[in-house]
Amino acid sequence: MITSIAQGCENCPIHHKENLKQLGIDTSATDYIIALAGNPNTGKSTVFNNLTGLRQHTGNWPGKTVTRAEGAFAFNNKRYKVVDLPGTYSLLSTSTDEEVARDFILFGRPDVTVIVTDATRLQRNLNLTLQILEITDRAVLCVNLMDEAERNHIQINLRALSRELGIPVVGTAARRNRGMQELMTAIEQVATGSYLCKPYKPRKRPAKIRHAIQEIGQQLQNIFPDIPNSDWVALRLLEGDQSIIDAVKSGQLGFLSNTSMADKEKESIPDNKQREALLSKVNTIRWKLGMDFHDSVIEGIYNDAAEIAGKVVTTDENKPAYSLDIKIDKIVTSRWLGFPIMLLLLALVFWITVSGANYPSGLLASLLLDTLHPILKDWGTTIGLPWWLNGVLIDGAYLSMAWVVSVMLPPMAIFFPLFTLLEDLGYLPRVAFNMDSLFRKAGAHGKQALSMSMGFGCNAAGVIATRVIDSPRERLIAIITNNFSLCNGRWPTQILIATIFIGGAVPAHLAGLVSAAAVVGIALLGIFLSLVVSWGLSRTVLRGEASAFSLELPPYRPPRIWQILYTSLIDRTIFVLWRAVVFAVPAGIVIWLVANVKVDGISIAEHFIHWADPIALLFGLNGIIFLAYIIAIPANEIVIPTILMLTVLTQNMTGVGAGAGVMFELDSIRDTASLLHAGGWTLLTAVNLMLFSLLHNPCSTTIYTIYKETGSVRWTLVSTFLPIAMGLLVCLLTTLIWG
Repeated sequence: MITSIAQGCENCPIHHKENLKQLGIDTSATDYIIALAGNPNTGKSTVFNNLTGLRQHTGNWPGKTVTRAEGAFAFNNKRYKVVDLPGTYSLLSTSTDEEVARDFILFGRPDVTVIVTDATRLQRNLNLTLQILEITDRAVLCVNLMDEAERNHIQINLRALSRELGIPVVGTAARRNRGMQELMTAIEQVATGSYLCKPYKPRKRPAKIRHAIQEIGQQLQNIFPDIPNSDWVALRLLEGDQSIIDAVKSGQLGFLSNTSMADKEKESIPDNKQREALLSKVNTIRWKLGMDFHDSVIEGIYNDAAEIAGKVVTTDENKPAYSLDIKIDKIVTSRWLGFPIMLLLLALVFWITVSGANYPSGLLASLLLDTLHPILKDWGTTIGLPWWLNGVLIDGAYLSMAWVVSVMLPPMAIFFPLFTLLEDLGYLPRVAFNMDSLFRKAGAHGKQALSMSMGFGCNAAGVIATRVIDSPRERLIAIITNNFSLCNGRWPTQILIATIFIGGAVPAHLAGLVSAAAVVGIALLGIFLSLVVSWGLSRTVLRGEASAFSLELPPYRPPRIWQILYTSLIDRTIFVLWRAVVFAVPAGIVIWLVANVKVDGISIAEHFIHWADPIALLFGLNGIIFLAYIIAIPANEIVIPTILMLTVLTQNMTGVGAGAGVMFELDSIRDTASLLHAGGWTLLTAVNLMLFSLLHNPCSTTIYTIYKETGSVRWTLVSTFLPIAMGLLVCLLTTLIWG
């Protein structure tokens, strides 16, 4: 429902194209720029997807690691570009997400800011709404999840809410595509100026704070006449926002703080004495306002939100909202049952992933390795490829790529949809809630539980998932420790070795159970080490207190199957698989070369293995394992085929697998066990391999992702070599204790 307050608009403001360009937004081929803002878990992404369809792309904000999604839609012959801002609970703190959202609305000056709220939690969401209305007078309120509000006996008077806020208000149920036409109409009305907004201004703010803001705001306006919103900037100065203070000091206020001004702009920098006088006055007034100044500002916003919500929201007292959700949460977040349920679900996801991936992995391996590989070899011979080029391209590059695809694709295609399903149902925030106390004691962030869980599917995806953590220090801890989550590339190694050596060490009827327990034990050890290393980092090189964070437990919702499949298969599986393939192809070439290029009649691989064997034995391993993990840095999936190939090569075995110098996998676990035993493997070798598989360097895809996310060579090297050092130390201690 849209309620018009006033018609007509003279000299309607348009978006600030230069600042939008500096923010990385292309304003060409579009008529209006729309910002999409809101709290997390309000369905903002669903609104964005419904508006833009498939006409969208993602990237990072310039100089930031915060993801920016852009899309476009056409309505009534006008072209609209939609910029999805990071979900945030407030604009009054200094996290990167909040700074990005604030700067875009304040300095970018979009034509319309659409604020997405949750109809079932309107009062809480109005806190951000009121903050945004202090920055811009061109906004539309989208009250989403109206279907859930109806189901939970919550009624909202949208007309009254529109009158209170002075902006258009539209009720939507974006999951069902309800209200989207009305939302686009409201956007058009505000963008074109046919609807003149008169945004709500704070009423519960103490008089002394209002006077202080007006005094500083007036002086700001005199020094920086082009500033978009002097009163709001004055409030941020009084609250000590360092980015705003720095912009005043440099004279660049009014421009984006992360861009440099052109020469003509530098000529107009206000006099330094004026700026120093302004900051001095800010300090003086801030001290007069007292230590509780920030609390007073927040309290005023909360009181205003409560007053507005009280006027427009009604509930049926006889039918309490979310009674079922509350009952479920009492179980899944309880002190005694929360962790067991979480571990059981994790084990179930792993079991479904491993069991479900076996058959399709076998089919892919049969197609790519058993069928296509001989065909390609014959084709290479037919067209006259030299033997070495045939080997490099077919036995090296192609086989490596084929192994990665056949091993990675099926488990990722199962794990990521399951993970996204838990996310869509609303269970993952409960995982973060359950794990928060443990991570907080370790000096880390509760949301690290989410990135750690994602790491079990793929460490590169887990590193990207750390973007949900606001604190740069805690985000860095989460990135460094994400490698301790067993990714799907390491599960085959763990399962195979546990089945052969640990399952083989007990009676046959217990073999399956003991093998599974060993693998789960390694996964739990990874979680434990993640906490230990987080604790160590937070008390040494990344010293600091764990920050508090707001975690809103969303209601349980029916899953959107098609959306889940698209997100998990296209955005996650294909993205990660492509990166892995890019790195695996050159690795395959290296594998073939070291196994087939000979010096003094012995391959390079054999030279290295003979040299490394005495050192590796100190750690309960062998030179073959060392070389396999060096070669397999691009992809963990090729560790086992490489180990088998090198074992055949060094033992001079004939008639085994595909032959010396070519990666292969045997048809049965029994044959694999016989080959490894013949290569001198013992139970100690197997245990240490499982430990080293958990504690070794990330794969190339993850290393590259860490560098892209941190922008730091130093922290990328720490993330790479810290696990190796730990892995060697743990294997050495295990060997000494075993001996």
